[in-house]
Amino acid sequence: MTIEPAADLTLWQLCVKGGVIMIPLALLAIICIYVFVERLLVVNRASKHDDPTFMKRIKDYIHEGEIESALNLCRNSQTAYSTLIAKGLSRIGRPMQDILVTIENMGNIEIARLGKGLPWLATTAAGAPMLGFLGTVVGMVQAFHAMATSGAAATLATFADGIYTALVTTVAGLVVGVIALFAYNYLVARINSVMSLLEGKTMEFMDMLNEPA
Repeated sequence: MTIEPAADLTLWQLCVKGGVIMIPLALLAIICIYVFVERLLVVNRASKHDDPTFMKRIKDYIHEGEIESALNLCRNSQTAYSTLIAKGLSRIGRPMQDILVTIENMGNIEIARLGKGLPWLATTAAGAPMLGFLGTVVGMVQAFHAMATSGAAATLATFADGIYTALVTTVAGLVVGVIALFAYNYLVARINSVMSLLEGKTMEFMDMLNEPA
């Protein structure tokens, strides 16, 4: 008797073998990729600081009393820290503590804006593997059900569909979860670097206000 070699399965066929659990996993993967790319673009814009003369020009404007020119420079800069500096400039004349609190509040708002969407990544990182394990349990139930209903005629082929579902969903859930976890941690690290940049620029601005003209 000649044994026919098993045909190679394509990626699509494997996904189909995974059953209905693959649908929410695919949706989570799409959302994860979208959130990562969109947030990465936003964080990249916020972290740019390609004008080394920005703070020096702000200092010169303040010492010359040209607050409006300094505000215009902040508006044209379009960086995360220029938004904070503009808020601080708008409070010049008030107590230093009030200026600092205003800048810190604006910084918190900016960081929260950068972190928008990250809960989706965290949820995917935790939820995708669980969905995969759910598919594993479903697949094993199908396999044992097929064995029970086949009785003495049960063969390895009887388990095939259930085993495919169990293994494919586990792999898919882990892959989606790992990708989401790495994406989440990478964005958190980038946002933390932006936070450090904002804190540094805030201290530099406050020192600037305390310097004699």
